[in-house]
Amino acid sequence: MNRRELLVGMGAISASACAATETARQIADPRPATQWKKLTTEPYRGKQDDIHFISRPVGWYGNGEGKLYRTADAGETWSTVWERPGTFIRALGFIDAANGFLGNVGVDYYPNVTDTQPLHRTRDGGASWVPVEVEGAGWVKGICGIDILQRRAIFQGELKSTPIIHAAGRVGGPPAILRSTDGGETWRVIDMRPHCGMILDVKFFDEENGLVCAASSDDLEQSNALMLQTRDGGSTWREAYRSARRFENCWKMSFPSRSVGYATVQTYDAAGDPQRRIVKTTDGGTSWREVPLVVDGTLQQFGVGFVNETWGWVGGSTSGFETRDGGATWAPVAMGRAVNKVRIISNSSGVTAYAIGVDVYRLDI
Repeated sequence: MNRRELLVGMGAISASACAATETARQIADPRPATQWKKLTTEPYRGKQDDIHFISRPVGWYGNGEGKLYRTADAGETWSTVWERPGTFIRALGFIDAANGFLGNVGVDYYPNVTDTQPLHRTRDGGASWVPVEVEGAGWVKGICGIDILQRRAIFQGELKSTPIIHAAGRVGGPPAILRSTDGGETWRVIDMRPHCGMILDVKFFDEENGLVCAASSDDLEQSNALMLQTRDGGSTWREAYRSARRFENCWKMSFPSRSVGYATVQTYDAAGDPQRRIVKTTDGGTSWREVPLVVDGTLQQFGVGFVNETWGWVGGSTSGFETRDGGATWAPVAMGRAVNKVRIISNSSGVTAYAIGVDVYRLDI
């Protein structure tokens, strides 16, 4: 199996691959399933990878054609704010309405990608972008996940916000983390090649404690799903979880609290076990256990998002799934195909969730 043959699972989802599935353990909660609203967006041929909101009304999403869209009315309308063919927008992270970062998947993996810069920065809300220069990072090819941790601290008697930023990738390798502790002004590269073959997502709780969703090898035929943990800002890493099966990786994660988190485990062994799984931690990522999702050998799971420790969603290639009991039971839910990212936004009036895949959906709670 070569990388081109894996593109349907790891990247774009064709219409022919999206045959519906209804196989799931039914949820025990008597309340009706949540009603996600499909938003009006420009049609796209496959899976779109990331969406980011700094508040319920203001957000951005991008796609593999290098198009970046912005909304100021909670997704009711979108405008194209930037377009660069050859850039594959894989990950987004914004500090505020002006300052943000864009992860490009990079060359030599997907077709028609010519942008060799893994990370770009904007200071004008996405209208213009410049490459982020990191000394010694010339071998880093692409980014699949961006994590922005808002840190407030007192400097010379003033309370200031200095975000900690991690940008990690990529699918197919090589694995690396770009790290900034001063809001993106200076960076260093963390070489993850001694620990894994690829990185798909990254999450830090503070300056020292963090996790990456990974795969043990860049050769998927030999790869186990892998969750790596650091307690010293990325200087050292330990395996917090490794699957026992080949053809697997850890794709995306969601932490509704400091203790409880969930991550999707992708399986690409077509002749293997049809059971699809996620993993769950209740001790902040130190240990993980596998949780059954659905028995369906045609399904690939992508994004995951939880509004609290028990209520959340997993995006699949053919449909989404909802749990209200921490993953003990699941039910199909219409939230779009191939949802790669679920973003949860809390505000004074409630909680809003956004899901991006082939389309963009919104849920107001």
